[in-house]
Amino acid sequence: MIAIRRARPADAAAIGAVHVAAWRSAYPGILPDDYLARLSVPRQAAYYDSAIRGGASVHVLTASGRDLPSSLVPGARIIGFVTANRGRDLADGEIETLYILDDWRERGLGRLLLATTAQHLAAIGCRSVFLWVLRDNPSRFFYQHLGGRAVAESHTRVAGQKLPQIAFAWDPIERLVESASRAT
Repeated sequence: MIAIRRARPADAAAIGAVHVAAWRSAYPGILPDDYLARLSVPRQAAYYDSAIRGGASVHVLTASGRDLPSSLVPGARIIGFVTANRGRDLADGEIETLYILDDWRERGLGRLLLATTAQHLAAIGCRSVFLWVLRDNPSRFFYQHLGGRAVAESHTRVAGQKLPQIAFAWDPIERLVESASRAT
């Protein structure tokens, strides 16, 4: 069984583990191998604990049942998460992160997380939403498939490298809610 709910501070360790696993899976060849190897679950957990306690919008995707894959953190059933907040520049809302463990990808779960987050952002008054994705990350096609329109290009620094990124936006925000809900 799959469910989505708001994250609690007790979820921070599992969220940190998903974050590290997702980066190690998504960014080989994009980020240096030694940087990926040094990613720290406790450091990420501390970050997400602080974000959750600070009121950030963090939703987790949970799985329950007997046949859960071994990639899950022991005792944890969090298989993905998304974070969002009010937008900083390109739209009213911003999706900051969306990560799902590899064993659970290609099942429509990312769309479910995006729809839930877009509904939450709309409920707090956001009329539009955007996100940044590294240009070389293949997930950019996922956002295009859901109707995201490329609205800006920039560079970000990760691991001491200057990397190109693309901003995708949905305006109005209901376009993301509809396309993510329809695609599931």
